[in-house]
Formats: sequence, structure tokens, C-alpha cells
Amino acid sequence: MRAFMTLTGLMALLTLAAPAAAQITKAPAAKTKQAIKVETVASGLVHPWGLAFLPDGRLLVTERPGRMRIVGKDGKLSAPVQGVPKVFASGQGGLLDVVAAPDFAGSRLIYFSYAEPREGGKNGTAVARAQLAADGSRLDQFEVIFHQEPSYNSSNHFGSRIVFARDGSLFVTLGD
Repeated sequence: MRAFMTLTGLMALLTLAAPAAAQITKAPAAKTKQAIKVETVASGLVHPWGLAFLPDGRLLVTERPGRMRIVGKDGKLSAPVQGVPKVFASGQGGLLDVVAAPDFAGSRLIYFSYAEPREGGKNGTAVARAQLAADGSRLDQFEVIFHQEPSYNSSNHFGSRIVFARDGSLFVTLGD
């Protein structure tokens, strides 16, 4: 069921640029020909990249230029979450994936990846964790937990996904 909800959320997020009316489409010519109902759940996001389902049904969404927003159950976008670090938003770089900690309901911890600007115009992927304020307005207790090395002087090859295993292990993929 969780995989279905994730797929549904991703499909909805990917259609944010589509008209607001629901659409019926066929999946790519793969192993299924079942109809997929696509609905826009929010509009106004700039290059949405990652999303995390929050326990109350809202979505935490990253925008590649360096903003994080909360999408309410009604589709309304919050103001940008404060406390997000500066990102290297060029080419493929920017604010990347986000995931809520398995114990988010108690800890309010989120983990996210981003293209981190470095000295001399260089950059690299970083992973951070922070506590999302109860009202969703800001990140507290920000801490970088991973810096990709070596640094690069390029705007290509960024990409990242974050997932927790059932045992609580954190896995991160990188495009660098």
C-alpha cells in the first residue's frame, strides 16, 4: 500500500505543470495497460524534485532552486520553509530529495540532500538533517551529516534519493 501511495504521490507531483483538471492516461508501453488517473494536487512549484509524506497527510516538497514547501491536503502551498541552507542551484544542482525520519511523529526530523556550494566555485552533494518546526515554518537543529568529496567545478551529475530501511538504516544515492 505504501508503494502505491508513493507512486500516486510522485505521479501527482510530476503533473504539477499540467492543467488542473484530472486526466486519464495510459502508462508507458511496459507490462501494464491499466489506466492511470492523474490529478494535480498543487500548482506554483518551481522544479519540484523530492517529496516526503508527513503523518498528517501533508507533503513536504523540495524545489530545485533551494526552497522547501508544505503542500496542504487542500493543495495550498505554504510559504517557503525558513532555515534551508544555500544551495548550488545551477544546471542539475539544487535542493534535491527529502524524507521524513521513521519516527517523525515524535522527533520531527527530516533528512534532505542538496548541491552544496563550496569554496572556489566548487560544489558537491551534501546530506543534512533538521527538525521541522511544529508549525512547518522553519528548520531547527540543522546538521550536515555527509559531504561528498572531492568537490567539483561543474553543474552536472547531481542527483540523489534518500530512503530508510526497515531497520532504520539510511541509504543515499548520489549522481556525482
